[in-house]
Amino acid sequence: MAGIDEIVADLPIGDIAAKLGVDEATARKAVDDALPALLAGMGANATDPAGAASLERAVKSHDPSLVEGGVNLADVDEEDGRKIVRNVFGDKTDQVVTALDKKEGGAGDLIGKLLPILAPIVLAFLAKQFSKKQEGSEPAGEASGGGGGGGIGDVLGGLLGGGSGSGGSGGGGGLGDVLGGLLGGRGSGGSGGGLGDLLGGLLGGGKR
Repeated sequence: MAGIDEIVADLPIGDIAAKLGVDEATARKAVDDALPALLAGMGANATDPAGAASLERAVKSHDPSLVEGGVNLADVDEEDGRKIVRNVFGDKTDQVVTALDKKEGGAGDLIGKLLPILAPIVLAFLAKQFSKKQEGSEPAGEASGGGGGGGIGDVLGGLLGGGSGSGGSGGGGGLGDVLGGLLGGRGSGGSGGGLGDLLGGLLGGGKR
């Protein structure tokens, strides 16, 4: 099953480090924090039918060849990446970036520069996984109750390490697990609360 490690394996960490002006260990740590946050934000959007449809359109408009045989950083459209990040996090973008940068020790705008690089890569990877899923699914099956947007939600759920199918109310345990990992704790207690509250809001806490 595809997972976050599979995306990381395709990333040219050395080239990313050079572009960010940091060493490879720092770049890898930033990727390890930014990537789950990006996927969790996309997963939060996918819990809403309109958000899922919009995300699915974005995924289908990205060419999976970007991630085939390893990513060439020169092929990554960062302007597109900035738009994707804004679409994923909306008016919370700056807060999410600041919270993640603090986690990295506040060294410049590391996450702000990294997210637009990662976002088109993630969508290309999702395009690859989504097309595989569509090829492998039975035409008659309408197994998940929501219809339409369920496909992309399932792909994201698989990436985030949780079955998004059962469980019903919380919007998918996999996303919660990723957040728990990001915060280094179980969600109770206020220590890393800034990032938890932000991403928790994105994951459906702010529903009206």
